[in-house]
Amino acid sequence: MNLNQVTLPVADMPQAVSFYKTLGFNQIVDTPHYARFECPEGESTFSLALEQSPENGAVIYFEHQALDAWVEQLIAKGIEFKQLPTDQSYLWREAILFDPSGNKIKLYWAGESRLNPPWRVN
Repeated sequence: MNLNQVTLPVADMPQAVSFYKTLGFNQIVDTPHYARFECPEGESTFSLALEQSPENGAVIYFEHQALDAWVEQLIAKGIEFKQLPTDQSYLWREAILFDPSGNKIKLYWAGESRLNPPWRVN
């Protein structure tokens, strides 16, 4: 089994699409109520669905080995961060931002610790 995608609710589709394109994702489906993107690396996708009142506690994570450089590039494009890249106690380095609809996004690099943390259950 493999994770296919994550769909986030958004309040303003054109604004959300612009935001995710600025992050560097490739749009592969474009309708007034639904958009889908490919990640620039690998085969993962994610989508956006237009909702009247998008309320959600989900967090979407995008991993990139050159996290700090990626964040600097996004800042130069006008993307605002709530937290710049910070080393976490669980061995991931994370930056936090929110999309225009308030969805929480973590850009991170976990390396080997993503699948094989020292506390992994056997």
